[in-house]
Amino acid sequence: MLTKHRGEFLLVLGAFFFSLSGIIVTVVMKHLPALRLAEVRSVSAVVILGSYVLLTRPEIIKIKKSEIPRLAVYGVVGFAFVNFGYLFGIQRGVPLGLVLIIEFTASIWIALWIKFIRRGFVSNEMWLAVALSFTGLVLVAKVWEGFTFDLIGLMAATLCAFCLAAYFLMSERIGKHREPIATMIFGMGFASVFWLIVLPPWTFPFEVFTTQMDLGGIAAGTVLPGWLLVGASVILGTVVPYLLTLSGMKLLTASTSSVIGMLEPVTAGAFAWIWFGQSWDFIQLIGAATVLVGIYLADRAKTSPDSQ
Repeated sequence: MLTKHRGEFLLVLGAFFFSLSGIIVTVVMKHLPALRLAEVRSVSAVVILGSYVLLTRPEIIKIKKSEIPRLAVYGVVGFAFVNFGYLFGIQRGVPLGLVLIIEFTASIWIALWIKFIRRGFVSNEMWLAVALSFTGLVLVAKVWEGFTFDLIGLMAATLCAFCLAAYFLMSERIGKHREPIATMIFGMGFASVFWLIVLPPWTFPFEVFTTQMDLGGIAAGTVLPGWLLVGASVILGTVVPYLLTLSGMKLLTASTSSVIGMLEPVTAGAFAWIWFGQSWDFIQLIGAATVLVGIYLADRAKTSPDSQ
């Protein structure tokens, strides 16, 4: 039971950091294209974590030649494509709320995969948890307001959802035999190779690191250098939350982890409320409460027919 609660705590903390970093990312993306930010976050995370592991415990990142294809798919699909679909959907003009709703249909695809492909057990309580959490996100995002139909953008968001489902499922399997930091190094490593091919480093706008950026919101007028904010987005928005999430997923199932992950857009909205004054109305508050109920049910759901 203590192990289970530790997994829950790590996932909630991971969602907290992902959400908190959203404020920093919002500021940085005014000066740096979204895909370039994804690239620098991925490459920087590999350099930081890879250097640490090589100096301390290099044996944990040893791999067999036969493992390379699976880890490459994991990195490109589970890390690079998730970011690509999410950011490209926003770039195409699809409202952020709608992109998040589509992205977190990943929980539905995971449950369907376990039920019909793996022929595994998915409890009625888990189905209800997914339905409630998803409904809550729809209410929080209020996707019916400002809807913009863009087929390519919606397809990108849908790609993000499928890739996020693959990320949870593959992380669950790979994480059984790897330490979280090693799993992240491999994932981010192959994702970085993808980004460096698609977006060559010699075309990177390095002037962003010396650009002075206004924090906006309640800190409007406070200006910080680009290198500091980009660095903060790498540490607080990539290294810390991914390590927490992968550590938590090692202790829980993919389906439970994906539903707990729905806490991220709720806490992101809460931070936006505090920082940018984007207050919620009654419908959004009801939605947030519904998501929390769904997460609670997912946490209690049985993972096998005989579990108590």
